[in-house]
Amino acid sequence: MAEHEYDLVTIGAGSGGVRASRAAAALGAKVAVAEEHQVGGTCVIRGCVPKKMLVYGAHFAEDLHDAGKFGWSVGECRFDWTVLRDNVLAEVQRLSGLYTQTLENHGVTLLEERARVTGPNEVTLASGRAISAKHILIATGARPHVPDCPGHEHGITSNEAFHLEALPRRVLIAGGGYIANEFAGIFHQFGAKVTIINRSDQLLRGYDESMRDRLLQISLMKGIDFRFNASFRGIEKLDDGALLVSMTGHDDLAVDCVMFATGRLPNTEGLGLAEVGVELGPRGEIRVDRFSKSRVDSIHAVGDVTDRVQLTPVAIREGQALAETLFGNNPTSVSYDAIPSAVFSHPPIAGVGMTESEARNTLGSIRVYQSDFRPMKNVLAGRTERSLYKMICEGDNGRIVGIHMIGPDAPEIMQAAAVAVKAGLTKADFDATVAIHPTMAEELVLLR
Repeated sequence: MAEHEYDLVTIGAGSGGVRASRAAAALGAKVAVAEEHQVGGTCVIRGCVPKKMLVYGAHFAEDLHDAGKFGWSVGECRFDWTVLRDNVLAEVQRLSGLYTQTLENHGVTLLEERARVTGPNEVTLASGRAISAKHILIATGARPHVPDCPGHEHGITSNEAFHLEALPRRVLIAGGGYIANEFAGIFHQFGAKVTIINRSDQLLRGYDESMRDRLLQISLMKGIDFRFNASFRGIEKLDDGALLVSMTGHDDLAVDCVMFATGRLPNTEGLGLAEVGVELGPRGEIRVDRFSKSRVDSIHAVGDVTDRVQLTPVAIREGQALAETLFGNNPTSVSYDAIPSAVFSHPPIAGVGMTESEARNTLGSIRVYQSDFRPMKNVLAGRTERSLYKMICEGDNGRIVGIHMIGPDAPEIMQAAAVAVKAGLTKADFDATVAIHPTMAEELVLLR
C-alpha cells in the first residue's frame, strides 16, 4: 500500500498550480488539485486575459474615430458595455473549461472545494475529507488590497469590474500601478470621466522614469485627471446613488464608482500554514527557497502567493521548475533576471532590464540611446501622440542592460527585444541588423 494517497496535492488551480500539476502528472506523479472557485486562477478568470479583451474593445474608440482619415465612412458609433462584458465572460468560461480539460487529460484529479493544510503531509477539504500527500503545493495566488477607510465597502476592485451592470459615467481609481493605469485607459475610452488618486506623486514605480512621464503627459492630454499625494478620508453613498469621496490634500469628489487598485496581497489566510510550521512574511507571503520549498520540506509554493514576482509567466515557470525538481530528478530553479513586463495602458508601456536610474546607480558608466517619434498611423490620423524608445547600454562594452518603450504594440515588440537583453547582446549587434521598413520596431536598430 502506498504511503500517501497522492504524490502531490495542489491547492489552487491558477496558472502556476495548473502547470505544476500537469507537469508533475506527465512525469508519473499521482496528482490532485483543490480549487474552490474556477479553474484558471486570477489571470484567466479575473485578470490579464479578460482585461486584455477590454483593452482591445477600448482601442476601437480611437480606431473608429481615426477611420475617416483612412477613407472609411463609419457613421454613428455606439458602445454597448453589456455586449462586450457578456462576450468576455463567455470567453473566460470557455478558457476555464480548457484548463479543466488539460488537467483531466493529464490524469489529474480535480477536487472542487476549499482545502487547508492540516499537517506536513495532510490536506483537509471543506467537506471534512482528509487527504495525505507526499508533497503539498500552495498556489493560491493573491487578492486585491482594499484600503481600510470609512465607506470602503462602497468601492469595487478589478475583480468586480468585469461584472458591472452598467458602465459608470464618473470613475475614481485608487492606485498608481499597472492595474490602475490600465483600467483608467479602458474606462476613459468607453466614455467615462476618469480620475486617478495616488498616495505618492509617482506612477508605475519600477518602470523607467521617461516612460512614466510620457504616459502621464498623454493621459492628461486625453482628459484623465490625477490627484497625487492624496489618501482616502472616507466614502459616503449619497441618496442618488453617487459616491462622495473625501481625501487629503484635495477637494471632495462625487463619482459613480470607486475602484481600488492599490496592490495585491498573497492568499494565505485560513490555510493553516503557520500552524504546521510554514514561515510567512509581513504581507502573508510564503517564504520559500530558490526551489520553491518552504521551511517545511514537504510544503512548497509558487506564483503570487510567494510575492516574488507577481506575473503569470513567472508563476508558470516556477510551477514547471517545481515539477522537474520533485518528480523529474532534475533540480531546477527560475532566473528572475531580465524579466520583461508590460502595462496595457493607452498607449502601452513595455520594459526589460535596468531602468536608466538603476543602470547609473549600479554600473556608473552607461550610454543611453533614444528615439522620440510620432508613429506613421498617428501622423495620418492627425494625432500628436508620440512614442518613445530607450536603450540603455553598459558604457565600456556596449552590452544592452535595458530596453524601455511606450507606444502602440510596445509589448509585442518587447517580447523579441527581451531575448536580446537576456542573451547579453550589444548595441553593435542591433546596429548590424537590417531594419524592417516602415515599422515602429525598426527604431530599435536605428538608434543613434
